Parts: sequence; C-alpha cells; structure tokens
Amino acid sequence: MAIRKIVERGDPVLQKVCRPVTEFNKRLHILLDDMAETLEKAGGVGLAAPQVGILRRVCIVEDSEGEIIELINPEIIGEEGEQTGLEGCLSIPGRYGIVTRPYRVRVRAQDRDGVFFEIEDESVTARCFCHEIGHLDGHLYTDYCDHLLTDEELDQYIKDHPEEFEEDE
Repeated sequence: MAIRKIVERGDPVLQKVCRPVTEFNKRLHILLDDMAETLEKAGGVGLAAPQVGILRRVCIVEDSEGEIIELINPEIIGEEGEQTGLEGCLSIPGRYGIVTRPYRVRVRAQDRDGVFFEIEDESVTARCFCHEIGHLDGHLYTDYCDHLLTDEELDQYIKDHPEEFEEDE
C-alpha cells in the first residue's frame, strides 16, 4: 500500500465527471487500499478517486463505527429528511462551510469484486456519502454553500454547536 498525494482545489481533475469502473481487478484493489491508507494518514472520513488524481467512480467512506465502506460506481437511490452542518474537504485543507444535505441516504454500489449492494445510513455518514459521490460528478462542497467560513465564523459555529464536536463514548 502507498499514501497518495491529495489533489487540492484549483486542480482541474476535481471538476471532471468520473468514468465508471468496468474492470474489478488488482489495480482497483490497490487503488482502494491506497485510498484507505491515504484517508487514515490525512485524518478524514471520506475520499474519492479524483482527489488522488484518478477519474474513476470510486470512493470510500468511514462510517460511525470506524469501518471503511468501499463504493464502486455508487449512486444515491433514496434520500430522507434534511440536515445542515459544517463540512470540510481534504482537497480544501483548513477551510469549512455550512452545507444542507439529506439526513438519511440510501446508496447502490458495487464492492471491490463487482458485486452490487445497497447501504443506508444517516447523519454524518449520509453527509459523507453525498460529499464523496459529489466528487465523482466534479462537485466540491463549496458548490453547495454560500461562502467559506472565516476563522471567527468557524469559532462561533463550534461554540454554538458543541454537540457536533463531541466524541462518541
């Protein structure tokens, strides 16, 4: 496994629509393993292939239990409710915005061997599904927020929403 360089905003790869994965082979498995290692080192909760310069419909999401969910050719097939909260991105380090997303999301995808499955989750994991799948369509979270928060606005948001930053016991 290897840690890959995370592409940052301004690189045109982040604005391109990714192509579907058609070959479920060792190269894909290496990409997924490298992405997991890269995500862990970066301290994020999700990573999409274009963020490491690969224009394929591949992303990974860490769920609330700390497990990595691999999503190949994912599509959102159901949404419920609404949540508005703080969002950041490894491709826009140190910057945050307020984004509204569905509260619960159902995704249909393939695993690393090409087997179709469906997964549903809510709250932060649902937000992450939307965020990472957005990358596959050439979108950053900044496409969905009014502005990036200043340091003062971020400090005030954290003070006003302490429940979002509590560690699960």
